[in-house]
Amino acid sequence: MNIRVINMSLNTTDREIRKLFSSYGIVDSAEINRNSLNGRSLKTAHINMPVEAQARQAIQSLDKSTLDGKIISVTEQPAQLY
Repeated sequence: MNIRVINMSLNTTDREIRKLFSSYGIVDSAEINRNSLNGRSLKTAHINMPVEAQARQAIQSLDKSTLDGKIISVTEQPAQLY
């Protein structure tokens, strides 16, 4: 399941995001979105968790929680249609 996190601190790292979501189960990928020109965080991240029940628990537990001093929003990322 794809998960989106928004309103993150500029100081949050990929490693911190992976560790946070790993406490709820298997994480295939966890990546902060960055500006392609300067590499700065766009304050959003995408996480992929292959086990739906674990992903839903992470979403439910982490939505509106505080991370690095910011209240984050954690939601399911709908599949993109191409």
